[in-house]
Amino acid sequence: MTLNISADLSSLFTWNTKQVFVFVAAEYETPQNALNQVSLWDGIIPSKEHAKFLIHTTNKYRFIDQGSNLKGKDFNLTMHWHIMPKTGKMFADKIVMTGYRLPEQYR
Repeated sequence: MTLNISADLSSLFTWNTKQVFVFVAAEYETPQNALNQVSLWDGIIPSKEHAKFLIHTTNKYRFIDQGSNLKGKDFNLTMHWHIMPKTGKMFADKIVMTGYRLPEQYR
């Protein structure tokens, strides 16, 4: 899977932000679980100067369909971020991008 990830997370940085951990996950439903997540990429943004980025990459972690139960199924790509402060409580948020579908057949 090839990913084009662009984001401007500079607004997450304040005087109290140490760093921001960000990851992209494929999320889907199965009869057994309402939410399944597979991490595809992650990174640490160390400062506001690095918070605006454009990355073209293959998935860092494998998206494995054990038992081929996901063929032709819909999934979302979700970018999660965790703001790690210098002091105080950590804060997390996300943005969900819908409309993705796995192929009916795999190679």
